[in-house]
Amino acid sequence: MQCFQGKSVYKGIAMGPIVVLKKDDYQVKRTRIEDPEAEVKRVDAALEKSKEQLQKLYDKAVKEVGEASAAIFEVHQMMLEDDDYLEAIQNTICTEQVNAEYAVATTGDNFAEMFASMDDDYMKARSADIKDISERLVRNLSGQEDTDLSSIDPSVIVADDLSPSETVQMDKDKILAFVTVHGSTNSHTAILARMMNIPALIGVPMDLDELKTGMTVVVDGFEGTVTFDPDEEIKAQTEKRMEEEAEKLRLLQELKGKENVTLDGHKINIYANIGSVGDIGYVLENDAGGIGLFRSEFLYLGRNDFPTEEEQFQAYKQAVQMMAGKKVIIRTLDIGADKQVDYFNLGNEDNPALGYRAIRICLTQPDIFKTQLRALLRAAVYGNLSIMYPMITSTEEVKKIYEIVAEVEAELKEQEIQYKLPEQGIMIETPAAAIISDKLAEMVDFFSIGTNDLTQYTLALDRQNAKLDDFYNPHHEAILRMIQMVVDNAHKCGKWAGICGELGADATLTEQFVRMGVDELSVAPSMILKLRKIVREMKKVED
Repeated sequence: MQCFQGKSVYKGIAMGPIVVLKKDDYQVKRTRIEDPEAEVKRVDAALEKSKEQLQKLYDKAVKEVGEASAAIFEVHQMMLEDDDYLEAIQNTICTEQVNAEYAVATTGDNFAEMFASMDDDYMKARSADIKDISERLVRNLSGQEDTDLSSIDPSVIVADDLSPSETVQMDKDKILAFVTVHGSTNSHTAILARMMNIPALIGVPMDLDELKTGMTVVVDGFEGTVTFDPDEEIKAQTEKRMEEEAEKLRLLQELKGKENVTLDGHKINIYANIGSVGDIGYVLENDAGGIGLFRSEFLYLGRNDFPTEEEQFQAYKQAVQMMAGKKVIIRTLDIGADKQVDYFNLGNEDNPALGYRAIRICLTQPDIFKTQLRALLRAAVYGNLSIMYPMITSTEEVKKIYEIVAEVEAELKEQEIQYKLPEQGIMIETPAAAIISDKLAEMVDFFSIGTNDLTQYTLALDRQNAKLDDFYNPHHEAILRMIQMVVDNAHKCGKWAGICGELGADATLTEQFVRMGVDELSVAPSMILKLRKIVREMKKVED
């Protein structure tokens, strides 16, 4: 029996046989060639085949995990069209007179190393993407087929790391859990695991050569442990815990259709956070009262140019129509920081989290902002849509936003285009906004507290820096005091205040938030019923 500690990506418990996935030991050999042009043509053919494969993976991912999580395969297709990457491959072939496989592998290694050495966490994560597309190209050049992961029996997948393409090929109904040696909590594979509700551990210091496919394993996502070849006592304990978890899930399903009301009659709204229209199925499946955060930036990711007004209008319109009268709060563009898009030409920044991002882009590039606002005001006609502006730090920013909104209204009216001015709120995710929330509450319709950024800015701590995990404390008294201040200031002006950051899904704080007067919690769809259970079993006013 061997037990290892890892980092949990998705909490849950599973037991079953393992499938050990190892990368093929295919060695790319350097071969001198006489016809560089023929090698370049081979690369072109492999590129087309790779794009076709990625399109199929994208289509499969959209159906299973939604558009937001599937966008990585569009990003991979874009990477295969990157001029710098392709020119480097061609240059290696022609100047060194080497075979295509070697040129692709060398270029992939060089680009991956370059991204891995960057300070920005988003760019570091692209290193794995470069490796993934380069390995795909090499496989297609050498005639290797993709590993067939669709026909495995129900198993725990154990690997050094998993690429998004490997993850999506799997039949999610047959995946009991993921366990990997490497990977990060912000990787695409981790995101897919969370969307699939599959227990997953990363950073497990196991030796794959010592493991054999078929051996039994227990994966405990709650404790972050994995036990290979467990003894009978641990197996019995695990079976009992799995039964308990299954019963909890069954009981949670009985809460569908029930209200989020405390024992003493206080109601709180529990909404869902989503990244695209494709995720609304999860919202409806989990009986959310509405959408508290629609991340509109996903419309801008995975493409070569800005989405048009019509594209955005159709997405927003579809969202509000599908929610059939329930509130849909759409956050305006929040590009920058950890979400970079090449065609915005934002440039490199020493500290992007404190840089040119979100509302700062919108206010300095009003044409981009106006396109989105036109689409939002037009879509508001078709349902219960609200607009939310991110990264606010001053009343002056709100005034400037309203001036631009007024210009958009005037344009739509003059063009005789049907529109509606919806409820407008702001995100409180900077200490500045929290401290002047009394002034801001007089100007807006609601607050939504973004605890992820509020925590990192308040604690002066990069939340994506793994070295600082021991210092990152979202329960810090300063954070909770700020939340209380924001809620109180909103209520003094007759406005409502919610939480849409990760802290909203922290079940250990749910009762405290209700007693603080928080009006709404917006969380991942899978957390809706869990929070409803807590609310319905508590009293707002303690005896």
